[in-house]
Amino acid sequence: MRWAPTEMHGDDVKLEPAWDGHCHLGPVPGRTPEEKATTLIEYGSRLRVERFVLFMGWPFAYDPSPAELRRQNDQVLQAISHWQDRLFAYCYVNPKQVEASRKEILRCVRDGPMVGLKLWVAVRCTDPRVRELVALAAELQAVVFQHTWLKSTGNLPGESTPEDLVRLAREFPRVTFICGHAGGNWKRALYEIKDQPNIVVETAGFDPTAGFVERAVALLGANRVIFGSDTGGRSLASQLGKVYGAAVDDGARRAILRDNLRRLLEPAVQRKGFHPW
Repeated sequence: MRWAPTEMHGDDVKLEPAWDGHCHLGPVPGRTPEEKATTLIEYGSRLRVERFVLFMGWPFAYDPSPAELRRQNDQVLQAISHWQDRLFAYCYVNPKQVEASRKEILRCVRDGPMVGLKLWVAVRCTDPRVRELVALAAELQAVVFQHTWLKSTGNLPGESTPEDLVRLAREFPRVTFICGHAGGNWKRALYEIKDQPNIVVETAGFDPTAGFVERAVALLGANRVIFGSDTGGRSLASQLGKVYGAAVDDGARRAILRDNLRRLLEPAVQRKGFHPW
């Protein structure tokens, strides 16, 4: 199915400035990273999405080799180089390839423009090899984004759960971890992470359902919830609808849509001497 944006109209809802913390270029129309990024920016501008955080190139690989890690990070670097005022990025790493991943973190985060790490499904985040990469992220004041899921049919062998992420976050209390997808089964995930203050939850990547944002704010506080869409695999408008349709006050909505992610990225951004806002 070809991905395309869904529009919201100002007559229906007052659009707030938003930062999207979960984006992939692969499904977005375009032949090159530059073309895909340009398309993404165009669609975001219709919905007041000011910034996007990109990670992983294409095609998706469950267990990328060192060469594939570098190639996909290069795709993202190529994209953001043309839109430094609109795009941030996280470095894609594979804990099965510790030395290659360390080199990518040094190249892309320490010496490059990226501001976080992306961990996917090569291994669960309780694997000891993950710790070395997170320790390096801590030195660089980078956030760590961990894909999490709770599948009724069973997770992939290397797919982390929110409970796995809690175990990792306890070991690194100074690192901010983003619980990607809120575990999918957010009713369980929110209770599992609520007592671990260095984990924030993001809204991306499952169908809009009533009550999610309200429950997240009630259990975690509005300052621990960030907006993400999982675009281009999901439409921006439907994912924004989770936040606009939630029964939360305007201050909480603004924090979720933009202010929280901006605050989380600020240490890494300032360390690089950027002045993007």
